Amino acid sequence: MATLLNILSSGVFHASILFLVASGLQLVFGVQKVFNLACGSFYALGAYLGITFVDVFTGRGGPPLLAFIPLLAAGILLGALGPVVERGLLRFVYNRDESFQLLLTFSVVLMLEDVIRFFWGTYPRSPKGVYLAFGTLHVGGAAIPVYNLLVIAASLLVALLMGYLLEKTRFGKIIRATASNSEMVQALGIRSSVVYVKVFTLGTILGTVGGALVIPTTAAVSEMAVHLIVLAFAVVVIGGLGSMKGAFLGALLVGLLKSVSIAVYPELEMMLIYLIVIGVLVLRPQGLFGGAS
Repeated sequence: MATLLNILSSGVFHASILFLVASGLQLVFGVQKVFNLACGSFYALGAYLGITFVDVFTGRGGPPLLAFIPLLAAGILLGALGPVVERGLLRFVYNRDESFQLLLTFSVVLMLEDVIRFFWGTYPRSPKGVYLAFGTLHVGGAAIPVYNLLVIAASLLVALLMGYLLEKTRFGKIIRATASNSEMVQALGIRSSVVYVKVFTLGTILGTVGGALVIPTTAAVSEMAVHLIVLAFAVVVIGGLGSMKGAFLGALLVGLLKSVSIAVYPELEMMLIYLIVIGVLVLRPQGLFGGAS
């Protein structure tokens, strides 16, 4: 029982982080039709800047139990990269072949890796004394870190807010209309370029906040962007490209598979996930929720 609870809690925690990043990826693709590989670099930048903010916060006497504040601040602040990347680079490859978009966003990945090495070096880094400060909750013989539960709650809140934004607000209706027919939206007097900037900034913040929130549980390394892209790709393929429901369920499935494989056969972690990806590509190429967003 304790082992099962530990696997479930760990899997849902991994899924929560994956959902934040994958939802940003799905949102950008759904509206701008760009598969943004740089989402992994935004995630890594959020992690590194989160460490810096937490170290400054605790170094000046801030209690570790309030570390969520500097972590979220780091993630939201990095949203400023969104307009820079979108206006400075992406707008030149809209309506061009997907290979241009992939090459461009992959070049952003490589450039941001160098930025990380320049500012933070190549050694693994992690914030000190934050994760353990939250303590553990004992349920059914399992010890579940309270910090993990807070991150899961934060991700569920983000999912609810995203649903409200897309379904109930005027901006959400504009996003959905632009995703459906951008030319018609422009004919109604709405500048699609402004919508693109806002959507890409929102997608960037989801990635950077995901990276900032995960960092108390692990060490930041310069290669973490590529590892995240691989997992996010699995989430997108399983859930369906452009589907927010797919991002939610795909992240949950990948997170649980990752947790189970680590507990049973850690050597087969990625193989198990990509066997599912291959199965989806063969049986349902559009993903479980592809085309339903």
